[in-house]
Amino acid sequence: MTYQPATISDDLSTLPQLPAWVTSGRAETVETVAFRSGAALMVLDQLASDPRHGVPVKLLANRLALRAATATSKLEGRLAREADIRDAYHLTPPGEARGPDGDLLAFWRESARVRPGGTGEFADLVGAEYGGEVGVWLDAGLEQARIRGPLAGCVAVLRAVLDVDDRAERVACLLSDIVLARALNWKNVLPVSAQNLTKAMLRDLAANGQGAELAVHARILQCIEETIRVARDLARRAEALRSVAPKLRAKGSNAAVELFLTEDAVAPASMLSPRIRGTNIPMTDRAARRFCDRLVELGVARELTGRPTFRIYGIAP
Repeated sequence: MTYQPATISDDLSTLPQLPAWVTSGRAETVETVAFRSGAALMVLDQLASDPRHGVPVKLLANRLALRAATATSKLEGRLAREADIRDAYHLTPPGEARGPDGDLLAFWRESARVRPGGTGEFADLVGAEYGGEVGVWLDAGLEQARIRGPLAGCVAVLRAVLDVDDRAERVACLLSDIVLARALNWKNVLPVSAQNLTKAMLRDLAANGQGAELAVHARILQCIEETIRVARDLARRAEALRSVAPKLRAKGSNAAVELFLTEDAVAPASMLSPRIRGTNIPMTDRAARRFCDRLVELGVARELTGRPTFRIYGIAP
């Protein structure tokens, strides 16, 4: 029996969306950016917090983690490509060193799993060198968030970290994301802040350069707007994947579908075989490959590498 590829609806009218005036692109001040960010954050909060909208939040967080890792690689001067970072993380055998690219993605993926409320887990992430300062930096950011809004809190914590070490870009961006999560009372952190920042922009912010604060405000707002678009699109793609699940006959197909709804990239040989990750359900290597190819055939997944071997699959873009 054959099936037609799943039809992915373009109708997103039931999902919260940005009003046109938020993305108007007119001349800005810090105050107008803060005002626009309030509307954008309200939309993102609805998408991320209300399960009725169908956004696969874990998948969203992992996709954002890859974007943050790619952006942070540029900030740190390594310029690794997104595909190389993804491969370094997902294709390194267990127990072997992932290298700096894989470790960077691991950093951002782990940041999306811990709770924003405490400081202990984040102190472990940033390391002993900065661990003692985390609470002070977060307090400075949260105070500004209370007075001037969440984006001002993000900028304040970025500046506080970079004042101490202008090479601590990943730590600064992580703490900015924590401030945002706490200000919105999110259960988890979404790696948003790093995506569109540049080294020059952060250098100007640390030096209190003219217009630096506005530039960073505007870039983080742009990141939030892009995250909203990604979240809405993932909700649509996830609906299409769920709709084809009854057509899949492989043992463990439901668990495998759930894995695709949480992971931005799925390596069949290690994540579906010999057991589906997070379960005790067995799946042979051959069955795992056939399952992934079936999802591609149904139009709800794609192969990410373009290689004939060492393939990685993800939900269709």
